[in-house]
Amino acid sequence: MIVVMRPDATEENIQTVIKTIEYCGLKVHLSQGSEVTIIGVIGDKSKLSKSNLELLEGVDKLVPVTESYKLSNKKFFAGPSIIKVGNCEIGGKEIVIMAGPCAVESREQLLASAHAVKKAGAQILRGGAYKPRTSPYSFQGLEEEGLKYMAEAREETGLAIVCEVTSTQAVETAAKYVDMMQIGARNMQNFQLLKEVGKTKIPVLLKRGLCATIDEWLNAAEYIMSEGNPNVVLCERGIRTFETSTRNTLDISAVPVIKAKSHLPIIVDPSHATGIRDFVEPLAKASIAAGADGLMIEVHPDPSKALSDGPQSLNPEAFMKLTKNLKPLIELMGRSFNNHE
Repeated sequence: MIVVMRPDATEENIQTVIKTIEYCGLKVHLSQGSEVTIIGVIGDKSKLSKSNLELLEGVDKLVPVTESYKLSNKKFFAGPSIIKVGNCEIGGKEIVIMAGPCAVESREQLLASAHAVKKAGAQILRGGAYKPRTSPYSFQGLEEEGLKYMAEAREETGLAIVCEVTSTQAVETAAKYVDMMQIGARNMQNFQLLKEVGKTKIPVLLKRGLCATIDEWLNAAEYIMSEGNPNVVLCERGIRTFETSTRNTLDISAVPVIKAKSHLPIIVDPSHATGIRDFVEPLAKASIAAGADGLMIEVHPDPSKALSDGPQSLNPEAFMKLTKNLKPLIELMGRSFNNHE
């Protein structure tokens, strides 16, 4: 349930409502917008049956929330969330692009990637130091050594850095280096891992699971936020269907659906969605047109030699072309993009 306060409600009115809710043994989530204040009630609302909240001074109305996710629910927040990562903000007017190699393979490879994506306008460097792979014989990542290379790349370029974490131990290590932690599709419902990143307060990029519904995805975000970390960005990366022409099937409708259900920002990963580099640009354009707040693109100095996901990775020239081609569409959508060329 949420309590919507009247526009003329005083701070004293708001605090009275909060104290009444907490006295009944429930938790409160306060969201103060420029025009309206919303007080979210978390817990068994039956405990409020005798509190007469609706009669308290300054209260406009009580609105029931039937969905199981509360903190990530649009009803709980007065406006769209804007998540700050490094020096950029996700969810505002500017389209944010995260780009870089699927896996950190070497210092030279990562630094070359960082400078290339920076030149083309990316604001965040992506790179996998921990790689959960389908086969145990595939390259598994450089772990902390890779994180050190990413931190060095941040120092050289000014790019924020995002890296996937795959275990509670990885969270503890990555927290010393990264600006944003990524929860991959295979770990979307690893609830212990979600709780751990929730405890860090570091921004989290939460990818949608291969077979997850949108409500399941938002409930996964709820695990993170319920631990005290509101800094969650959702990432649509394609779901598993019967279609075999592409690696996954990009659910482009997830973008407007999320915008209708949640206040959290959403970006799209067309690289993993298709698995084929020739399809990355059209899907990136479709994502922007659908209202996405950003993109995640795999870029490698030499995709033919990539240890992970070479077929879907763009080389620096192709990535530069992509960002140039995206800029007119971004502006048409009323958004902005800082392409450096």
